[in-house]
Amino acid sequence: MAVEIRRSSERFSTRDEGRLTRHSFSFGGHYDPGNVGFGPLVCHDDHRLRAGAGFEEHRHADVEIVTWVLEGALEHSDGTGSAALVRPGTVQVQSAGSGIEHREMAAPDAGPTRFVQAWLTPDVPGIEPSYAAARVTLPDGQLVPVASGHRSDATVRIGSAAATFWVARLPGGATVTLPDEPRQHVFVTRGALTRSSLAEPLADGDAFRITDQPGLELTAAVPTELLVWTFTS
Repeated sequence: MAVEIRRSSERFSTRDEGRLTRHSFSFGGHYDPGNVGFGPLVCHDDHRLRAGAGFEEHRHADVEIVTWVLEGALEHSDGTGSAALVRPGTVQVQSAGSGIEHREMAAPDAGPTRFVQAWLTPDVPGIEPSYAAARVTLPDGQLVPVASGHRSDATVRIGSAAATFWVARLPGGATVTLPDEPRQHVFVTRGALTRSSLAEPLADGDAFRITDQPGLELTAAVPTELLVWTFTS
């Protein structure tokens, strides 16, 4: 059993013109052999883009890409012909499969854009690429299944059967009970959690990595948003 705390200040950072990315795991030129992933989760990046900046067309293959926009708006286009303007409250899933080119840019008229993007190893390689985006209803104080490879109540489907992505928006003082899956990655995007038996208070950019400790309770000190990945194995 373990609860590992990963502070925002400990994450790798990449800066380029108009953008800043903080990486939760080894990425590109940043390498730590003890921090290459967590279950099928191999990338969990927190991107901040200036209006009009971002990632010009680039290629992916055999990865499930899940994007959650926190502020601003993200312009997406890809080789399937899909194009979308993704705003807060919408989940986006790109199954890269056999290979796809896509482009992700902050909308020029939406101000600064921040989004968190996760990459997961798919169960079946080489599938036909696909794209999906959907609005998500997030009642205050509830942990909502947003994308999953096995839950029928999730908003969208992903090609990693063990994984579920959850979002919770908690008013100050609200408590949420985490699920029972044996692996859980809990990321604070805004706000703060109160001090608990697990750690000093967690704030924006901090994370828990939980192994074999089901049903833990977390309490928001102020209005807080949590992004949670759970894995059945």
